[in-house]
Amino acid sequence: MNTDTDTAERCSAMLWCAEHERSPSGLMTEAVPGLDQPGAYAIQLCTFRRRGAALAGFKLGGTVRPAPGVDRRSYGLLSEAHRLARSGEAVETSCFLRPRAEPEIALRLGRELRGGGHSREGVAAHLDAVIPAIEIADTRYADFPASLVDNIADNSSSGGFVLGTPVAWEQGMDLRSVEVGFFVDDALHGSGSGADVMGDPLLALAWLAERLAVDGLAVPAGAIVMTGGIT
Repeated sequence: MNTDTDTAERCSAMLWCAEHERSPSGLMTEAVPGLDQPGAYAIQLCTFRRRGAALAGFKLGGTVRPAPGVDRRSYGLLSEAHRLARSGEAVETSCFLRPRAEPEIALRLGRELRGGGHSREGVAAHLDAVIPAIEIADTRYADFPASLVDNIADNSSSGGFVLGTPVAWEQGMDLRSVEVGFFVDDALHGSGSGADVMGDPLLALAWLAERLAVDGLAVPAGAIVMTGGIT
């Protein structure tokens, strides 16, 4: 189904109210029976516009160790309001409902990436830097939703992000072999590698460009792309 503007705005208002009052919203699939992915992305866009902040980039979901035959990939829109703290600074969590921290490999584009069918080498030519990052995932529902369209409408469960020190991109870098360890008070709580992200984080970026192209959009120069929570 195509979600009309009034419906998208009404659903966005529900999620916005849940976020700011810290009181969970009902699921969008209950508010709009038959909600599909285009409708969910329309709700997501309405909420981005409500935030009134510039686009910082995108966050990807469902890119890490997907179940065989099940495509749960999605993207969310990151505004500058989602940029939380500098590396090493504390993050205030009282503004979230159910925050979770996820280590990620973030990519920064040096020039626009548009269209589909990109190889990892073609994507690499558009990069400016690779950045260690932590995403704060959150939901405006009572719990993280099982439904993909509910997740998309909720901006792919975005809460915010923290970036580490950028490393200038150099041709020949292979992010597949990058090892990621997630520590809490010096104790290792999870580990993985860049290869866990669709086989290569660059392929996750290629997927984003192809998905955006469906709506006539592109990944702009300067954008940060959070490629997916590794642990």
